[in-house]
Amino acid sequence: MYNYDGYYTNVNANINTNINANIPRQSNRSIRQTDFGPNPLVVDIAKATLNNNTFRTALWTGSHLQLTLMSIPVGESIGLEMHPNVDQFLRIEDGQGLVQMGDSKDYLYLSQPVYDDFAVFVPAGKWHNMTNTGNKPLKLYSIYAPPNHPRGTIHQTKAIAEAEENH
Repeated sequence: MYNYDGYYTNVNANINTNINANIPRQSNRSIRQTDFGPNPLVVDIAKATLNNNTFRTALWTGSHLQLTLMSIPVGESIGLEMHPNVDQFLRIEDGQGLVQMGDSKDYLYLSQPVYDDFAVFVPAGKWHNMTNTGNKPLKLYSIYAPPNHPRGTIHQTKAIAEAEENH
């Protein structure tokens, strides 16, 4: 089943969930909810990504793969990071940014502007960052292999994500 109104359809459980649903906020903590993995899922990824207003939402988490939606505010970045055992794919749906990548956090030899429809491949062990250089939120999705965040992770802001990752 496929729904073109920004809804996700879990074909296994026949459940529809709208990305714009009101999600209760918790102060200084991320919100945990069950994502759709590891059940089968068919999604209009462009609409889901464009409708996402959280810094990071894990939409689907399986045993070997994870899909997260991201919205990076103007002038902010994902944050310089490195995943030693995780390959990452990022796709820009809307906005513009600057990708930096390299062998160490002090040696980012790749610096590339990115725009709508650009894809970025980050090999495990590479330091990387993406900064929003535009005048609207940078909307993207990221695929991690293997998963990089706990199932059901929702970080409303980068500050919340950083606070949780540092604990």
